[in-house]
Amino acid sequence: MFMDIQLNTIVGLTLFALYSISIVSLIIVVLLENRNPLKTIPWVIVLLLLPGVGLIFYFVFGQDNRRQRIISRRTYKRIMRPLYATPVQDRCAVEPPCRPLVRLLNRNHRNPLLYGSGLSVYTRGADKFDALLEEIGRARHHIHLQYYIFDGDATGRRVQQALIDKARAGIRVRVIYDDVGSWHAKNTFFAEMRKAGIQVYPFLRVAFPVLTSKVNYRNHRKIVVIDGRVGFMGGMNIADRYIHGTPLGPWRDTHFKITGKGVHGLQSAFLIDWYVISKELVKGREYYPSEKIYSDNILQIVASGPAGLWRTLVQAFLFCIMNARNYLYIQTPYFLPTEDLNQALQTVALGGVDIRLMIPERSDSRMVNMASRSFLADMVKAGVKVYFYKPGFLHSKLLVTDDALACIGSANFDFRSFEHNFEVNAFVYQASFACRMKEMFLDDMTQCEQLVPAHWLKRPVLRRLAESFMRLFSPLL
Repeated sequence: MFMDIQLNTIVGLTLFALYSISIVSLIIVVLLENRNPLKTIPWVIVLLLLPGVGLIFYFVFGQDNRRQRIISRRTYKRIMRPLYATPVQDRCAVEPPCRPLVRLLNRNHRNPLLYGSGLSVYTRGADKFDALLEEIGRARHHIHLQYYIFDGDATGRRVQQALIDKARAGIRVRVIYDDVGSWHAKNTFFAEMRKAGIQVYPFLRVAFPVLTSKVNYRNHRKIVVIDGRVGFMGGMNIADRYIHGTPLGPWRDTHFKITGKGVHGLQSAFLIDWYVISKELVKGREYYPSEKIYSDNILQIVASGPAGLWRTLVQAFLFCIMNARNYLYIQTPYFLPTEDLNQALQTVALGGVDIRLMIPERSDSRMVNMASRSFLADMVKAGVKVYFYKPGFLHSKLLVTDDALACIGSANFDFRSFEHNFEVNAFVYQASFACRMKEMFLDDMTQCEQLVPAHWLKRPVLRRLAESFMRLFSPLL
């Protein structure tokens, strides 16, 4: 009996020692990754206070894959080669203030300048889906479609049936959906497309109960490319909510149709993701047809993600903020800036630049909403003007500055988009387009309530404490 107790004690102490060593070792690994301290500290707290649950959470959500390469350099160059096949035109030169940004985006992610695209803007889901279905109906060679959310509701069924009809007509259709974002859609929904001849793949499949370190790295892109001539990108996924709204009210979003050379940037972004998940290398001039000139705009399509050496969008947004001279307007559904972006906004506002931030009055995520509020006091103290969009849920993603540059796409102004998600944005260098986006922002302001610093700073202490507590975990939200 005594020997059994001793043996049990030894086994228990051994297991406890091994477990403790594993936790300490994991904390050392987190520290050695040299992440932003704001991201490291929450993980250390979680591992120390919740060692069992924290260990599981770290393996599922916390691993840093930035040093991993998801595609070989050789394959990447083969997919990107058509974008560089045409010599850069003399007229494809941006104004001097933006040239360092062009060089930055070319060096950190090899994003070429693309000249002469047409840009159509959609702020209502019904208009966007009507245009999308019309262009799908015109397809003659291929349809490439990629969405974070592809629901199996009525809207999803409309798009699904349009794709099936084209596949049965002999058009090559390729579809990527995010395995986490599209979890509402049943497997049979995608099986029906496969049965009709559509190639369909989930991005980074998550197979529970088997743990996966990929669940935290999601593909948040919204890309459609039709015949290499027409493309769509922006904030809208495929679901009824983008037409009919949610309990929060109407859904206010922004999406774009691109015609011309800019579509080639979307094509390369899609084909890289396609190779990653299918191992099929799709190439050929038929995917990058010659295009006429629709306007005098110049744009760069920037596909960012958690793999690779540079945080492409963080660097680009920092440049835009720090080089703003007159104004900088931002629309985002979630405002959880990294510390460098947080400080940059305050610094530029203190320098007298007109910085305006528009966020929804009510969010679809209570925790994110609370954490977002904790950043606003310092913002308004620095002179940033904050506006709460009231009619419904604002999901638009926009940055526009100095009547010269507009950034549009899928990325929110938060840690998740900058650190964890695969995103795609376009930087458009054209005064007339920047002015259109500025006017759209100003029109939305008429439906906003401006944050009054004197009232905001007097909020109840318990509310501010709760918001500050949630801010500790903003890198993990």
